[in-house]
Amino acid sequence: MDKKYKKVAVGGTFDKFHKGHRRLLEEAFRIGDEVIIGVTSDYFGGKKGDIDPCDTRMSNLRDFLSQYPQKFSVVRLDDSYGPTIHEIEFDAIVVSKETEPGAHEINKIRKKNKIPNLDIIVIDMVSADDGVPISSTRIRKGEIDRMGHILNKIRNAFR
Repeated sequence: MDKKYKKVAVGGTFDKFHKGHRRLLEEAFRIGDEVIIGVTSDYFGGKKGDIDPCDTRMSNLRDFLSQYPQKFSVVRLDDSYGPTIHEIEFDAIVVSKETEPGAHEINKIRKKNKIPNLDIIVIDMVSADDGVPISSTRIRKGEIDRMGHILNKIRNAFR
């Protein structure tokens, strides 16, 4: 199957690598010949709270990505934009509804830089068993596991 896009961008913290991250990356690989994944650096990502070190997150990501035959790169992000605001070769970005505003901001900057807008591919958030979106924060809090299953201590609190 021919891919729709030559070079696709995806970015995030990718902490506590979970089912929602998988869905985001699966879509990027489904539509792109080459996928560039930006991972927030310890400096930039550290602003979000208690997250795993960048090297750990990048290693976990590479382990998952090894199943894909397409070309990919994992790069460190020290800001919200990474290479997407100056590299003309990108033609799409895959985001969740939560991160869609950032993609529109990237396109505003690309326009100022006189490079073509990215097609923005928005995927739905992946819900946990309780219908609430899976997030690294919920995993860190012990509410759910990485597949979105409710953990027993939460389940038992309501009995």
